[in-house]
Amino acid sequence: MVIAIAQLMVVLDATIVNIALPSAQRDLGMSDANRQWVITAYTLAFGGLLLLGGRIADLVGRKKTFMIGLVGFAVASGLGGAATGSGLLFGARALQGAFGALLAPSALSLLTTTFTIGKERSKAFGIYGAIAGGGAAIGLIAGGLLTEYLNWRWCLYVNVPIAVIAFLGAAVFLHDKPERGRVHLDIPGAVLGCGGLVAIVYGCSEAEPRGWGDGLVIGLLAGGVTLLAVFGWWQSRAPHPLLPLHIVRDRNRGGAFLTMALAVIAMFGMFLFMTYYLQTVLGYSPVRTGMAFLPMVAAIVVGSTQISARLLHRIPPRFLMVPGALLAAAGLFTLRYLTAEPAYVSHVLPAMLLVGLGMGLIFMPVMATATSGVARHDSGVTSATVNTAQQVGGSIGTALLNTIATSASAVFIADHLADAARKGGGLGLTPAVRDQIVKDGVVHGFNVAIGVASAIMLLAALVAGLLVNGRAPKHGRSPAADGAESADAAV
Repeated sequence: MVIAIAQLMVVLDATIVNIALPSAQRDLGMSDANRQWVITAYTLAFGGLLLLGGRIADLVGRKKTFMIGLVGFAVASGLGGAATGSGLLFGARALQGAFGALLAPSALSLLTTTFTIGKERSKAFGIYGAIAGGGAAIGLIAGGLLTEYLNWRWCLYVNVPIAVIAFLGAAVFLHDKPERGRVHLDIPGAVLGCGGLVAIVYGCSEAEPRGWGDGLVIGLLAGGVTLLAVFGWWQSRAPHPLLPLHIVRDRNRGGAFLTMALAVIAMFGMFLFMTYYLQTVLGYSPVRTGMAFLPMVAAIVVGSTQISARLLHRIPPRFLMVPGALLAAAGLFTLRYLTAEPAYVSHVLPAMLLVGLGMGLIFMPVMATATSGVARHDSGVTSATVNTAQQVGGSIGTALLNTIATSASAVFIADHLADAARKGGGLGLTPAVRDQIVKDGVVHGFNVAIGVASAIMLLAALVAGLLVNGRAPKHGRSPAADGAESADAAV
């Protein structure tokens, strides 16, 4: 449970402050232009430093890196909760992201090297996959409850006791040793890789307010792609590469990375739009909005722990990934028919259950496949690559689908306002008619973007079906298993 607790803390922190942001903005006097940095500071540091954090875990030891990450994350959370100004809050969020970049890959690599036997490994990855898939929704639930019944600061303070529990558990239950003789830090690779990822994540975050055609956005994305291209070139020549290319060239592993990125692009778009839809269109409170996601979290847990974990050691992973992506795509497609009229039980709930069950079938086998058969001295950076695919996918999905929704809404509203004005003649538009058109336009934008998300999820199913052709071992140990100890308490 130690690894699960720590991973939950990292994953839910990506969304827990979203609901609390309006309260924090009022309390600290943040401008509308600057408030996005509460989110951006975290995603930039986390997404940009993951590869470096993974290699540090391989170099100095996974347990030590894990515990350093816990302490740093707790301190940063305390600073953020006590912030008296926006600058301190932004800095604390960046520190959270930096220590999260140590914590997340070390947690997954500890799981990989600790649990190596078929059923035991499947059970551990089932729990981990449920957290990876449902953590964002849990963050929305926790954010709503803490904001409504305490205040926004507790969305940060809550990490402190969680980190303390995980730290004590790690000290007792986790066992590991560094790979000092086989791992070296690739400084040029770290600069190129982290710089490229930071540029891409920042470019995606700026695409939402500025638009994809903005000069800064184009420059950041082009610069990020260029840096990553040079990074790839350097990794093929470096004596001790940050990310050995054989890790991503493996067909099954590369397919798992790509499936993860595509699935998260679609999933994060759904979280974004359903949060807006429930709060702004249906008028739900933050707590009610968070609780509306609870059935989906339950479906993710069932799919990951009760289906994927029981079947992965018996069937090829794509036999779980492909049906999971198809189920999630069906759920997203159902959400394309949202209206401004309340229809949670009859429409939203069934779609959320389909998406949740599908994501539970995807995340667990993706992570198990991506980290299977990796040498111990590469387990940290491999785990970081899985997390990077998830983080970059989330950034791209949020920016891309939000842009599509905004554009579709603007066209719908302009056309229907003009049409209503013509039909109204000299009477013009009443406020009620105008408000209804705007509300319908917002929902129309959500529907268009969710339709694109459904298509992206179908692409994830295609990638998994074509590229992931291996299977998890039924018996015995993976090559990463030498010297590893298994312990249920470590999950």
